[in-house]
Amino acid sequence: MKLKCFIVTFLSLVSTTVMLLLIGHLFSIPWLMFHLEYINNSNGFIISTGSFVPLIIGLIVSFFAEKIYVNKYRQKFD
Repeated sequence: MKLKCFIVTFLSLVSTTVMLLLIGHLFSIPWLMFHLEYINNSNGFIISTGSFVPLIIGLIVSFFAEKIYVNKYRQKFD
């Protein structure tokens, strides 16, 4: 049960995040795109990242997917 629950949660996280990132890059939606910029100069370095909104939405979806899976599993064996 725990392994299947982990697989459902992890796959929903990965699939949702990847789908949102692909949609962001396909339609050029900045808050759904991840952009990483790294510049290394002799004076120092600059690091710039992009939006983490797809990851946050993926975490929310995976949380609800886990809750739904656990509830259906419990109803099946009650």
